Amino acid sequence: MALCTPGGCHLLTPQIRVFPSTLSPLPAQLPLFHKPNSKILKLTNSTIATPRASMANDNGSPSISASQYTVGRIGKVKRVTKETNVFVKINLDGKGVADSSTSVPFLDHMLDQLASHGLFDVHVRATGDIHIDDHHTNEDIALALGTALLQALGDRKGINRFGDFSAPLDEALIHVSLDLSGRPHLSYDLQFPTERVGTYDTQLVEHFFQSLVNTSGMTLHIRQLAGKNSHHIIEATFKAFARALRQATEYDHRRAGTVPSSKGVLSRA
Repeated sequence: MALCTPGGCHLLTPQIRVFPSTLSPLPAQLPLFHKPNSKILKLTNSTIATPRASMANDNGSPSISASQYTVGRIGKVKRVTKETNVFVKINLDGKGVADSSTSVPFLDHMLDQLASHGLFDVHVRATGDIHIDDHHTNEDIALALGTALLQALGDRKGINRFGDFSAPLDEALIHVSLDLSGRPHLSYDLQFPTERVGTYDTQLVEHFFQSLVNTSGMTLHIRQLAGKNSHHIIEATFKAFARALRQATEYDHRRAGTVPSSKGVLSRA
C-alpha cells in the first residue's frame, strides 16, 4: 500500500496485531480427501470380514476362514499294554519343538528329525520291555503316533493332502511320497548294509512306518535312490518323511477349507 502526499509517495508496511486467544490449533494431520468415499470403504471392509464359512463351495463341505487355520491341530494318545507304556502328543501347527524320551536313543534322534523338519511339536514318553529288545516299544510308539496324527488331522478339510520330498544326506538319497487318503498302504524299499545302528535294529524302520501307516490311514511310499551308510539312510528317510508330511498337512488357501477329494470325504474308515 502507498501513501501519496504533495512531497511524494511512500510505501507503508502493514501492521497486524494477533491475539493468541483468537487462534484455533491446526489439526495434527490434514485429511488427504475432503470427503472420503464411504461406499468404497464399506465394500472393502465387508469383503474382508465375510466369513468363508458362509460361502458356497464345490463339494458341499462347509468352508472355513483363514483365521481358523491358525488354530493348533493337536493329537494326544496314551497307549498302555503289558509290554509298553506310551504317551504321544503332536501339534501339526507347531514350531519344531522336539521332546522325546523313548528309552531307545536312536529312535529319539529320529523323532527329533520328524519335529525339526516337519515343524511339528512332538512330545513322546515311552517305557517298555527293552530288556528283551526294542521291537514292542518301537511298534507301540508308531501306533500311538499314527493315532495322534489321525486325531490332529480331523476331517482334513483345506489341507494339501499330498506330500512329496527327496532328502539327501551325504551319499544317501531317499524319496518319500505320501497321501493322507484315509487308506493305509506302505511301499518300502530300503537296503541297509548293516543290521544295527548303535543298538537299533534296522529292521525296525519298516515296522515303525507300517505301524504308523496302519493307524493314521496314510498311503506312504519310501524309496532309496542312493546310500551306503545305514545311519544316513535312516535319517534321510525320517527327514524326507517329515518334509512330505509337512507339505501334506499344510493348508491350501485356494481350497478355502473344502475337503481335498472328489468324494467330499476323507476318513480313516
